[in-house]
Amino acid sequence: MCQCDSVAKASRTPDSLAEAGKLFLKHTTFHGLRHVFLSGSYPRRLAWLLAFLTAVALLFTWSSNRVRYLLSSPVHTKAHMVYAKRLVFPAVTICNQNLLIPRRMKKPDIFSAGRWLGLLGRNWQVSPGARDVLTPGTDHDSSSSNEPPWSPLSRILDFNHFLPPPLESQPSMLQLLDRLGHQMEEMLLYCRFQGEVCGPRNFSTIFTRYGKCYTFNSGQDNRPLLVTMKGGMGNGLELMLDIQQDEYLPVWGETDETSFEAGIKVQIHTQDEPPFIDQLGFGVAPGFQTFVSCQEQRLTYLPPPWGDCKSTPMDSDFFSSYSLTACRIDCETRYLVENCNCRMVHMPGDAPYCTPEQYKECADPALDFLVERDNDYCVCETPCNMTRFGKEMSFVKIPSKASAKYLAKKYNKTEQYIADNILVLDIFFEALNYETIEQTKAYEFAGLLGDIGGQMGLFIGASILTILELFDYLYEVKLSHYNSHDENLGLKCSVYIFVQCSLPI
Repeated sequence: MCQCDSVAKASRTPDSLAEAGKLFLKHTTFHGLRHVFLSGSYPRRLAWLLAFLTAVALLFTWSSNRVRYLLSSPVHTKAHMVYAKRLVFPAVTICNQNLLIPRRMKKPDIFSAGRWLGLLGRNWQVSPGARDVLTPGTDHDSSSSNEPPWSPLSRILDFNHFLPPPLESQPSMLQLLDRLGHQMEEMLLYCRFQGEVCGPRNFSTIFTRYGKCYTFNSGQDNRPLLVTMKGGMGNGLELMLDIQQDEYLPVWGETDETSFEAGIKVQIHTQDEPPFIDQLGFGVAPGFQTFVSCQEQRLTYLPPPWGDCKSTPMDSDFFSSYSLTACRIDCETRYLVENCNCRMVHMPGDAPYCTPEQYKECADPALDFLVERDNDYCVCETPCNMTRFGKEMSFVKIPSKASAKYLAKKYNKTEQYIADNILVLDIFFEALNYETIEQTKAYEFAGLLGDIGGQMGLFIGASILTILELFDYLYEVKLSHYNSHDENLGLKCSVYIFVQCSLPI
């Protein structure tokens, strides 16, 4: 007897692909397919075919539109008002428009900073414009009995027999601006926060492009941040300042440090954000009381691909938290150190401060070029989370005719001096609330599935289970193909074995 070691076995499958197709069409939930392929006259089946193809075309058209919309990463912006029991009062940075007081300048100071200020030309000779301004008798607003405070400059401008101090002992730019700038103790006449008296001790010194400036509620030196419990005027910061306009540096030419304005520059910002007052500050003029009504705004942006905000930590040696101003200052510092081998007094780091000569020859021109013309070097992305303060400003004239004489007597000044130099600044929250402005995704993958599913149900009556039916049909077709192949193989094997076993040995 001849025995086979293995016999091919075939499982039950449809007799043919046609029968499998008829079985699928008979039970599928694809609307219209059974009318196209199973029954009816030729015109009726053709009409059903056209209707089905039209529905499929509409389905793919609308679905592709939804896919493109999802890939465009659309966003919505939501604004919401939140009421709070207390709010942290912002940092307020104040700078006098005048960079330094000439009355305090000594001969070594003029020798060091004269060319930077445009006072001296080459070989330390007084420039023609400065000579015209400083020559006695050319100032039509001053008489010989009432000399301007800068007139002593004209007496110390002869450097013919002057022996300059050694370079290493000359004052640095930081020392010059610190000593010659306006002092808060002299400018501040009146200070109250929420009705309580404050003073110069509540201000921290900070240097900007305006020189020596002061920040209220900076949070530095481990000082606790001040909070406000109420909104409205009288529940914030109120300052009366003397801008000391008579002490302003006379203008004898146009330089980067020349100021044609009188008053102060103010910036309201968070404690985590360094001031950028030369570009983001607003001016307050003498002779007015300025009311600044603030509202805190907390903004949330989305990172790419929905938005273009920066969500990664700041890569900086100078700042721990990212902000637009921190990014700009960091970038400008690196730019100046690379091009001038020094930094300005308001820039962080350990590079040496630029000398007055370097300010004039390199630092000021380089920074002006960077700010005004070079749009590619300092590109700072918007942070994904930031806080800013919206402002509404109003003004009233001070002093009134009724108070001018009283204020002049109180501060031992003339009425004209009071009108030209005194200002009042009142900063407060409009209400004890803050506004959140948030970017959100307008369309997500779940929305895409819902839209496509709705269109499938509308146009072809299909659902997710219908898609599974289609995959199940394809699986059965594939399985039927393999089983038919196995049956043929088994038949061939049986014939071969029968022949082999029938042959005589």
